[in-house]
Amino acid sequence: MSTVNAVLTETRRSEIRPRIPDRIADLGIRPALVNDLILRYLWLHGSASLSALNQTLKLSFLLLENVFHQFRQQQLLEVKGMLGNDYSFTLSNAGRNMATARNEVCQYVGPAPVSIDQYHQVVRSQAAQVRLSRQGLRQAFHDLVLPDGLLDQLGPSLIGNQSLFLYGGTGNGKTSIAERILRIYHDTVLVPYAVEVDGHIITVFDPVVHRPVPCDDDLLDPRWVVCERPCITVGGELSAAMLELRLDESTRVFISPCQMKANNGVLIIDDFGRQVLSPRELLNRWIVPLDRKIDYLTLASGMKFRVPFEMMVVFSTNLDPNDLADEAFLRRIQSKVLVEAVTPDLFDQIFARVMQTHHVPFETTAAECLRDCCLKAGVQCLRACYPMDIYKLVKAISEYEGRPIRMTRANIERAVTLYFARVAPDLAN
Repeated sequence: MSTVNAVLTETRRSEIRPRIPDRIADLGIRPALVNDLILRYLWLHGSASLSALNQTLKLSFLLLENVFHQFRQQQLLEVKGMLGNDYSFTLSNAGRNMATARNEVCQYVGPAPVSIDQYHQVVRSQAAQVRLSRQGLRQAFHDLVLPDGLLDQLGPSLIGNQSLFLYGGTGNGKTSIAERILRIYHDTVLVPYAVEVDGHIITVFDPVVHRPVPCDDDLLDPRWVVCERPCITVGGELSAAMLELRLDESTRVFISPCQMKANNGVLIIDDFGRQVLSPRELLNRWIVPLDRKIDYLTLASGMKFRVPFEMMVVFSTNLDPNDLADEAFLRRIQSKVLVEAVTPDLFDQIFARVMQTHHVPFETTAAECLRDCCLKAGVQCLRACYPMDIYKLVKAISEYEGRPIRMTRANIERAVTLYFARVAPDLAN
């Protein structure tokens, strides 16, 4: 079993795991919001049963039964029949009028949200506690060839679970390292489907980002999903708007920004400095969150509220950090790790690893041949990406010509010619 560990003790887990509420008062959200969810469900589907509401809204059968009887007393429902202890019902004319009015305010129909206060409590309690050794870190990066010196810089940086700046020349594995950081965590976290703030619904759970895992806790509040710790990567597309709430105009539901979805996980800012959002704009936006682990978001009404900023933020760039940000910003990034160009020995190890992974025969001098060809092409230093990139070209050449893939000198030289740009005579001037 891996020595890499990031666990919550069983005591802490039992303390923070929300239990199934059987009363509206214990939900932590406005009772009117629960009523609206039920009305909108009936307005959308035409009819409902308590079991159907239980599956969609993630509310207990007992709680829903109490609201059902309340709605009957208010003559908002018409009962169509029963199946065992379950009721089948539709909206009355009065209920339909009320549902239509509430649907104009918001069209969200889904799991009931949790309160922003409970969200704060759970996210804070799930902050990773990383226990990491050199052996465990090497296991986490087992499919990369990394020098011991680099691992010994990464280890203490990751134990702090703060922010990390990976910098160095292009093609040396910064993104590959960042993407594997998630492997140091082996526990699960709770992610809410949605959060309620001042009567507004903000969706948090994203099936593209969050990976649910089986849960055998029958008492867990089903408004929360047990997931692996999330990892989100944003690159050049990062804009200021992606860091703020986005209002879906058709449903009037807010969608949480990337950093909120990444809570309790890893957020990778790849190619930092080449985003639509300038480094200075990001500095101004995140200087407080990076320092205090609190972010501030704004509703369409202008109301500001606090959300946790509890994640490891990894910045990856091939630009000089001192040219990207001032001292105040860099100080808030706890660790800066230089990922240097690879040595000839590491280059040969990477080459051998690529060939073995893809079951490709190669001559004993193939790695040296590739090194020589790269340097003759005019590169200043060897990059970790060259073996894989050249292999892909050799593979394409071999498939094009209908012959087996072999890393021979002739194939390598041909691939290198395709790979590196040359100055065309008619463009020289």
